[in-house]
Amino acid sequence: AKTPDAKTNLGNQFFNKTTKRRYRALVWGNVEQDEGTVVGNIGRNPRDRMQMTVLPDDQGKHAVTHYRVLQRFQGYTYIECVLETGRTHQIRVHMASIGHPLIGDYKYGQKSVNDTFNRQYKVKDQMLHSYELDIPDMDIHIYAAIPDSFKNVMKGEQLCRPGIQENLEA
Repeated sequence: AKTPDAKTNLGNQFFNKTTKRRYRALVWGNVEQDEGTVVGNIGRNPRDRMQMTVLPDDQGKHAVTHYRVLQRFQGYTYIECVLETGRTHQIRVHMASIGHPLIGDYKYGQKSVNDTFNRQYKVKDQMLHSYELDIPDMDIHIYAAIPDSFKNVMKGEQLCRPGIQENLEA
């Protein structure tokens, strides 16, 4: 924000949850449900304080992630995530907790899977992308193009089931 008032206004909108954030991700495995919601408190992993994890209801902070399958590929799924809350590593932790860690996520995913994608597609980062930010009170709508790293992986794999097609040529 360019001014203190704008910063305060923006902060209030995030606090009051009037903003909408959409993310795109490539996750390992076949996400069977076309859409779903992961609800689970998130906090520091008691065995590894450098990681976050889903904790019992009386611990951590409440977190809600909605997901929707956009496209299924051989061995992985392209999804959209919408956050109700904004916790540290929320999408990464929630998707891993239901058995679908992000491709390229060495902290919460499987090293062997990530190494395979790295060898095949030079995937060195998590396949998580902040796709849309909507701030209605300020009439701001921002979209960010899908990164080339996503396009390379999706073009290189055999499609299992027709779904929503991203414009991979753009």
